[in-house]
Amino acid sequence: MYNTDLDKNQANFQSLSPLSMLKRAAEVYPAVEAQVYGEIRRTWLQTYQRACAMTDALKGRGIELGDTISLVAHNGPELFESHYAVPMSGAVLNAINTRLDAKTIAFIFDHAETKVVFVDREFSETVASALTLCQVNPLVVDIDDPSFEGGRLIGELTYEQLIDEGDQDSEWHMPADEWQAISLNYTSGTTGNPKGVVYHHRGAYLTAMSMAFSWDMPKYPKFLTVVPMFHCNGWCFPWTTALMAGTNIFIRHLKPEVLLKLIKQEQVTHFGGAPIVLNMLNNANEKDKTGITHQVKVMTAGAAPPAAVIEAMEKLGFDVTHVYGLTETYGACVICEWQPNLWDHLPKSEQAALKSRQGVRSPAQEDHSVMDAESMRPVPKNGETIGEICLRGNMVMKGYLKNPSATADAFAGGWFRTGDLAVWHADGYMEIKDRAKDIIISGGENISSIEIESVLYSHPAVFEAAVVARPDEKWGETPCAFVSLKPDAQATEVELIEYCRDNMARFKVPKHVVFGSLPKTATGKIQKFVLRKMVPV
Repeated sequence: MYNTDLDKNQANFQSLSPLSMLKRAAEVYPAVEAQVYGEIRRTWLQTYQRACAMTDALKGRGIELGDTISLVAHNGPELFESHYAVPMSGAVLNAINTRLDAKTIAFIFDHAETKVVFVDREFSETVASALTLCQVNPLVVDIDDPSFEGGRLIGELTYEQLIDEGDQDSEWHMPADEWQAISLNYTSGTTGNPKGVVYHHRGAYLTAMSMAFSWDMPKYPKFLTVVPMFHCNGWCFPWTTALMAGTNIFIRHLKPEVLLKLIKQEQVTHFGGAPIVLNMLNNANEKDKTGITHQVKVMTAGAAPPAAVIEAMEKLGFDVTHVYGLTETYGACVICEWQPNLWDHLPKSEQAALKSRQGVRSPAQEDHSVMDAESMRPVPKNGETIGEICLRGNMVMKGYLKNPSATADAFAGGWFRTGDLAVWHADGYMEIKDRAKDIIISGGENISSIEIESVLYSHPAVFEAAVVARPDEKWGETPCAFVSLKPDAQATEVELIEYCRDNMARFKVPKHVVFGSLPKTATGKIQKFVLRKMVPV
C-alpha cells in the first residue's frame, strides 16, 4: 500500500546535485564573500550570477547535455566558477592536471571528446602543442589572469569575454537524473594512458556534505584552496564551501611563505593538502610561522603522513585530520575519526601515531572493509594481517569512461578494489601498509615501505623520504631509500642506516640510501615509479 498513489513528482522529489548549494548560498547569503584572489573579492550572489551568465554563454555556443568542457588552470576563480557553470549547462567538467605533458593532454582531449577548453596563460604553450596533436577541435578560451606574467593568449576569446556573452538572469535546470555525470577526472596514468573517472551529481552532493560533517566544519569557514581542483575536484570542497557559506581563498603557486601569509591575513580556518605540504610548512622559516593566533584545521591525504610530520604540525597549533581516498572515490571517503574520550589523555606522540592511521568510513560512504584479495573475505581485526582496502557506496565513481574492462575489474566482487594494502585494528580503524605494487618482499618477508619512511622522517636531518624495492640476487629485493635533507642539515648513508637499525627490525632496514630531490606529482605525491628507475644497480 505504501507504493500505491504515492509516486515521485515535482513537489516531493528532486535529483541530488551540489548545484542547488550554489543557488541557496546566493539566496540566503548573498553578501557573504565567496571568492578571494588578490584584488578580487566576490560574494556568493556575484558568483551565482557569473555562473548563470557562463552557463547561458556556453549554451549559446552550442554546448549540450553530456558535452565535455576541459580546463587547464591553476586554483583560481575561473576553475572554481566552472565547477558550477559547466554542470549547470548540462556539460561535464574535466579539470586537467597542469603538470601533464602535451601528448597526455592531447590524449585526454580526444578521449573526453572535449568541446571547449579553458586555458590559463601559464600553461598556454603546453596546451597549444596538445592542440596540434589531438583530433578534436575545441573552442579555446583564454584565462587571462593579470597577476601572472608570461605565457600568451591562444584562444578565440577570453573567459571574461565569454561571460559577457551570457545573461546573468538566465534560467538553468537541475539534472533530471542524479546519476548524470558531473565531472571527469583522469588518473595519473603511470602504467599507461590515464583512465577517465566519471563522477555523478548524487555522489558529488553527498561527498560535499560528508566533507563538512567529517571535519565538523562550522558556518562561514575561511577555506584556503591548497588541494588542486583538478585533483578529485579539490576533494569536492568547491561545492562544500557553498553549503557552508564559506570563503574560498585562492593561491596560484604553493610557496610556504605565501601560504602562511594568507593564513594570517585572511584568518584562514581550514585547508587541505598532501603530507608534503605539511612537511613544507613544518620546515618553513620561523619568522613566517609566527603570528598565527587562531585555530587552523588541516585535512591531509595522499601518501600516509608519518606520525612525526603530524606531531610537528600539532606543535605549531594546527589541528590535523587524516583522511583517505582515491580519484575513484571523489577524494576522501575514509577518515581517522578522533575519539576524545579514549585518546585525549595520551602523549602527543601516541596521538600522532593514531592520527596517521587511515580510519573508518566517512558519513556518506556505505561500507569499507579490509579483505583477503583472493577469497574476498574480511581479514581479522588484529592489526597484523594484511588485506586489500575495499569500498562501496555513493562515494564511488560511476566507472571509467569508455573502459568497460577496467570498470569491471575495479568492481569485481561487488566492491571497489583500491589496490591499497592495509591492516585492520581491533577498533575497526584501517592502517595502510603499502600499495600492492609498493610492498617489498625480501627473503619471503613482506616489508612496508611506509614503515621505513616513517622512521626516516623522525630523523632530525631528513626532510623527505621514499622507499622502493631494489633487486637483490640473494633476497629477491631489498629496501632502497631516497632521501632529501633539510637545509643546512647533514647525514650520511651509514648514519641513516644505523638510525633505522636502532628503530626497526633489522630485516626491514634499507640497504642503500640515495640523496637528492624527490620527483612529485602536482598534488605533492612522491612518484615512486620514477624512483624505481633510479635505484642503483
